[in-house]
Amino acid sequence: MSDTGLPASGRGFSWPVRVYWEDTDAGGIVFYANYLKFFERARTEWLRSLGVGQQGLREQTGGMFVVSQTNVRYHQPARLDDELVVTARLQEAGRASMVIAQKAYRGDALLCEGDIRIGWVDAATLRPARIPASILETLK
Repeated sequence: MSDTGLPASGRGFSWPVRVYWEDTDAGGIVFYANYLKFFERARTEWLRSLGVGQQGLREQTGGMFVVSQTNVRYHQPARLDDELVVTARLQEAGRASMVIAQKAYRGDALLCEGDIRIGWVDAATLRPARIPASILETLK
């Protein structure tokens, strides 16, 4: 059990991220907005691990996911060369959007957490649409 209150296996999907120079600010810590990039990578790899590739979705269904809302809390800084683990877990699923709970850890230390709402839109018009049932079933 870690100090996050979750066993390492209870974190959902995990993706490793190394902090590079380009991720840091003048103080040598990860620039706050870059956690959103880390979260995006983990979400994309989580979907890919379930057989849901973003490009394939667009080609097969004419739709795509877009981020519509973020709520991020910062706890501790990450620094250059840190090895992080970023997680993604389905928190809530509706007909046209879902919320993905995401966290960034260095070891057992929780650095950042967020709830990211992604919505389904028609790729041509960018208007909201229903998430195809087959995708929802795969993600649940």
